[in-house]
Amino acid sequence: METRKIVLEGISETGFERIDKFNGRKTKSLAALYRKVLSNLGEDPNREGLLKTPDRVAKAMQYFTHGYYIDPAEILQASRFHEDYRQMVIVKDIELYSLCEHHMVPFFGKAHVAYIPNGYITGLSKIARVVEAFARRLQVQERLTMQIRDCIQDTLNPMGVAVVIEAKHLCMVMRGVQKQNSVTTTSAFTGCFLKDNRTREEYIHMIGVKLH
Repeated sequence: METRKIVLEGISETGFERIDKFNGRKTKSLAALYRKVLSNLGEDPNREGLLKTPDRVAKAMQYFTHGYYIDPAEILQASRFHEDYRQMVIVKDIELYSLCEHHMVPFFGKAHVAYIPNGYITGLSKIARVVEAFARRLQVQERLTMQIRDCIQDTLNPMGVAVVIEAKHLCMVMRGVQKQNSVTTTSAFTGCFLKDNRTREEYIHMIGVKLH
């Protein structure tokens, strides 16, 4: 395993350190492919500005898709606490960045996730980590929305889960119809969010208001 250690400027030896880990074999294999891609696009991969580009892209793609190696259910289970709280818990405006599996270009936006506990809660940051784990894969927004919903429902068994994602897709902005202002919204519900209109309306209202 190749490891690159970055110590942020001005941080002491005992302070925060960022460590990026890449699979050396995969990096080498991917870099060779991207070198061919540059040539096939009409570029010279040996010119100064592109010499290290294949390696950089190989590492970037591993980071963009590192969600394949994360178990989102395990994230929730590691921070699962018994609590007699049965009101809505909402984590909204969770930034997400993913790659469209059709063209492998980014789509990005925000996820709004809610659940109503049924004896168990999870750490609030874990909800965002679940979103990140599923987003860092080749995706379509529809599947991403359902995967987040199902993971929370299956792991915590709450009375209901609600997920709404709003995202801008560069495959629509940079190519094809080139509609720069288009935003795609998807939703997925379980339990009381699906059966109770008042609960669902409260959720929609809460994700739309600014309380801070």
